[in-house]
Amino acid sequence: MSHSSSSSSSNTQKHEVFISFRSEDTRRTFTSHLNGALKRLDIEAYIDDKVERGEEIPATIVRAIGESKLSVIVFSKNYADAKCLDELVKIVECGRSKRQIVLPVFYDIDPSDVRNQRGTFAEAFAKHERHFEEKKKVREWRNALVEATNYSGWDCNDVNR
Repeated sequence: MSHSSSSSSSNTQKHEVFISFRSEDTRRTFTSHLNGALKRLDIEAYIDDKVERGEEIPATIVRAIGESKLSVIVFSKNYADAKCLDELVKIVECGRSKRQIVLPVFYDIDPSDVRNQRGTFAEAFAKHERHFEEKKKVREWRNALVEATNYSGWDCNDVNR
């Protein structure tokens, strides 16, 4: 999955930005560059790459999302394969209830494929439908994807990267 504290500070520190991303897709490319740019601007970002596939998101991540002023969601081809979806649900909730700023970034993926859950997103959700007995959870993930893609964001394709 995705994220790691951008500094060696304690878990009680509030971060200004929470970055949700699929580690394998963007950690060494877009996400590391974004985190570096934020650091140069003295903006504390929370990114975590310690959550293993199949694990529930830890309370520290839930807290970091809730305490952040802004969440950046880096959608990539395999974003829907990961527990990123649980983070996404929390981010969307905070966008609604806390008026947190939510900024979707579409990295090498067509925004309409994410919104309409086509391509790799359709494949991931077909797997989720087969593997999760709790269909309500899968519907929650689908709804969060649609809602998140309705925020004004940034299409970061090969042409304008």
